[in-house]
Amino acid sequence: MYLNQLLGRAHNLIYMGRRADRRGIWTFYKDTFPAIFRETFPDTLTAFVLFLVAALAGVLLSIGDPSFSRYFLGPAMMQSIDNHKMWTDSIVTIKPLASSGIMTNNIAVAFAAFAMGITAGIGTVWMMLLNGLMMAVVGVACWREGMSLALWSFVAAHGVLELPAIFIAGGAGLGIAKGLLFPGVLPRRESLARAGARSVRLLLGTIPMLMIAGVVEAFVSPTPLPARVKFLLAAGLGTLLVLYLARKPVGVSSAASVTPVRS
Repeated sequence: MYLNQLLGRAHNLIYMGRRADRRGIWTFYKDTFPAIFRETFPDTLTAFVLFLVAALAGVLLSIGDPSFSRYFLGPAMMQSIDNHKMWTDSIVTIKPLASSGIMTNNIAVAFAAFAMGITAGIGTVWMMLLNGLMMAVVGVACWREGMSLALWSFVAAHGVLELPAIFIAGGAGLGIAKGLLFPGVLPRRESLARAGARSVRLLLGTIPMLMIAGVVEAFVSPTPLPARVKFLLAAGLGTLLVLYLARKPVGVSSAASVTPVRS
């Protein structure tokens, strides 16, 4: 598959012309990834807007028809909510294993959002809409049972990294779709290669975010720490993320960093 080959070449894209040490990966995460994120921010914003639109629709549907939540979430999760019990409580007893599983799942979701760009963006759009709808339906179901604080204090600390990472991966998928559908003056293959090279780097940039989110979700989010502590942690992590992505080092050109992959 083209995208598998493209991702397999990501090492060369990052380390080309560098010695086999850790300076290449340091430079990538310190300078290159934030630069490419800013260059492609409209794609990430589009992914977020799709998520938000689906979330708003989910809120309206769930409030207008309470049976919609039960149909959408299924009997097991609804029973847990009806019993005022968070379905995430079991994470506390298997923290290391849970952390590994959460990281793997989140990275898989991010990769899927990226890879679905090759479907002309249809798969990526579907994933953004589905995740937004799910978040809203769960939120309304918990609100009805007076569990809003429990839900959002659980989501906040890791969600402030996890959700932006998914939006960035979704934006990477939409970037591939743009390269495929709107090549402009370039041959379609070259346009796709350029977009793919940029999108691969965006995807790679989300991995540390998802790893940190997985650790927080396993070791902090489900614990009985006061909600204010979790919200403060979320505020701190969110602030650091914004400062990191907004940083503009001197002498780094994002356009120069996305040399197209040639087969």
